[in-house]
Amino acid sequence: MRVVVTGAAGFIGSHVAEAAARQGHEVVAVDAPARSLSPATAAETWATLWSRPGITRVEADLAAVPQEVLGDLLAGADAVVHLAGRPGVRTSWGRGERAVRRDNVLATRRLLASARSARRSPPRVVVASSSSVYGSATGPCHEDQPVHPESPYARSKVEVERLAIAAAGDGVPTVVLRLFSVYGPRQRPDMAFHRFVEAVLDHRPVPVLGDGSQRRAFTEVADVVRATLLATTTALPPGIVINIGHPESVSLGHALSRIERLTGRPVAVERADAARGDVRRTWAATARAADLLGWEAGTSLDAGLAGQLAWHLGRRQARAAGSGPGIDPVPAATLPPGAAARDQELCRDR
Repeated sequence: MRVVVTGAAGFIGSHVAEAAARQGHEVVAVDAPARSLSPATAAETWATLWSRPGITRVEADLAAVPQEVLGDLLAGADAVVHLAGRPGVRTSWGRGERAVRRDNVLATRRLLASARSARRSPPRVVVASSSSVYGSATGPCHEDQPVHPESPYARSKVEVERLAIAAAGDGVPTVVLRLFSVYGPRQRPDMAFHRFVEAVLDHRPVPVLGDGSQRRAFTEVADVVRATLLATTTALPPGIVINIGHPESVSLGHALSRIERLTGRPVAVERADAARGDVRRTWAATARAADLLGWEAGTSLDAGLAGQLAWHLGRRQARAAGSGPGIDPVPAATLPPGAAARDQELCRDR
């Protein structure tokens, strides 16, 4: 199968590209690393994909390249995993709103237009959305309930979903995955667990926005990769929306206590005001994913944090040895005392 992965230099996208290649698929990895929120991190990941067998890299800005170039990228594709976009609630206000509309809405509209006009039958297009479309949850969020976006980023994802559902009506077999608080190896430096772990390892106070009681359905990246690849091959109703998240909603304070236990270091917290548009709680109803994909999140928070911590330690070891950034996780044998050994193979990920 030929799989096009957009956003392949990113946290989730790089994992999906590598996992698809390991499964024997022909992978076309597409990204514009310079437009990332973390260009240096994206460039490191992009360079690593160059050496992965079965992956062809194409540097392209989906919102800017000629439409015929997009058509050529999708030519012969069996599936497209569309992970490219501008993430982040906090950076989507003010000038950031134009960026999220360009990189999320415009880029998706152009990609789906090329899928519609594919020279043979349109490819399956798996589109990444976000749990932020729900707003703050009072209970498990179900896919058919009304959405309440509370930021420009969340509004852009609502529009992305509408574009995907409209494309399904035009004959493109689309699937929308609403992803919940993904974490793990290769997480971007601006994301919470990355910031928390680095601060603890540096013996610095951990920067926390708000009082720490906000809750998230933290979902380890390997579980997200597995669900994403299942969505490329499983027979599904066109335009279906599926939550991909851990069913437990956990407070940031609890997550910090787990990081403290795993590192064996006390965590000092440095608080700042809650971010504008940051929801109080995300909570995933996962019955549809179980019914349609046979999927459930299989990674506990302790095991997932242990994998992410190992990745941070591996990067530091590589830098100390002068052997480069070390973006891949270290062997399980180097996990810190008390950390659960786990499968590292799928956890080398946007």
